[in-house]
Amino acid sequence: MISLTDTQKIGMGLTGFGVFFLFFGMILFFDKALLAIGNVLFVAGLAFVIGLERTFRFFFQKHKMKATGFFLGGVFVVLIGWPLIGMIFEIYGFFLLFRGFFPVVVGFIRRVPVLGSLLNLSGIRSFVDKVGESNNMEFKTYSLQSTSSKIAKKQ
Repeated sequence: MISLTDTQKIGMGLTGFGVFFLFFGMILFFDKALLAIGNVLFVAGLAFVIGLERTFRFFFQKHKMKATGFFLGGVFVVLIGWPLIGMIFEIYGFFLLFRGFFPVVVGFIRRVPVLGSLLNLSGIRSFVDKVGESNNMEFKTYSLQSTSSKIAKKQ
C-alpha cells in the first residue's frame, strides 16, 4: 500500500472535490460558480499532492508553455465568467499537458475486466490505440539526450 503524508491526503481530497465540482458544473450546463470552485480546488489539490516546487516545474517547462497557457488561461476565463469558452481552452490545455500519461492510463484500463473488453470493441479500439501511443516527442527527446550523454561519457 502507498503511504501518503498528511498534506498529500489533503491534496487528494482537494483534487477529488475539484474533479467532482468540475463534473457537476458541466452537468449543470456550465455553471460558473461550480466550475470556478472546481478549478481552484483541482489546482490547489495538485499542488498539495506533488508539492509547490514540482507543480511549478511541471507547468512551466519550456516545451509545455503552450499547454500551460491554454490550461491556466481557461481557468482564468472561467473565473471571469465565460465558462463554456474557458472549459474549451482548459480541456485542450489539459490534454496537451497530460498526454504523456495517457499510454499508462490506457494500459491500466485495458487490464480492468469490464472496461478492458469495452476498449477492445472495433469502433473504440482504433481511437484508444491512437490515444495510447507512446510516440511522444518528450520521450523521444529524452531518450536521445540520455543516449547521447552515455556515448559522450564512454568517449
